[in-house]
Amino acid sequence: MSLDDVVTLMRTALFTVIELAAPVLLVSLVIGLLISIFQTVTSIQEQTLTFVPKVICVFLGLMIMGHWMLTTLKDYIISLWGNFAQYIH
Repeated sequence: MSLDDVVTLMRTALFTVIELAAPVLLVSLVIGLLISIFQTVTSIQEQTLTFVPKVICVFLGLMIMGHWMLTTLKDYIISLWGNFAQYIH
C-alpha cells in the first residue's frame, strides 16, 4: 500500500465524516442563530431556552436524514471492505 493509497483512503474517510456531520451541525447552527436573534430582540437571557429547541430539531433532523446518512455510511463501509485486499499489500 503506497502513500497515495493511504492519502486517498484518509481523504475519503474525512470527506464521509464531514458529509455525514454537516446536515445535523447546520440544523443546530441555524436553530441556535434564530433563538439567539429571538433572545436579543426580546431581551430574554435564559440559558435553557436554546438547549431544548436545538435538541428537538437535531433529533428531527436525524429522523429525516437518518436513512440517507446510514446509506452513505453503509456504501462507504462496503467500498472499504470490498477493497480490503488492496490495502494489505
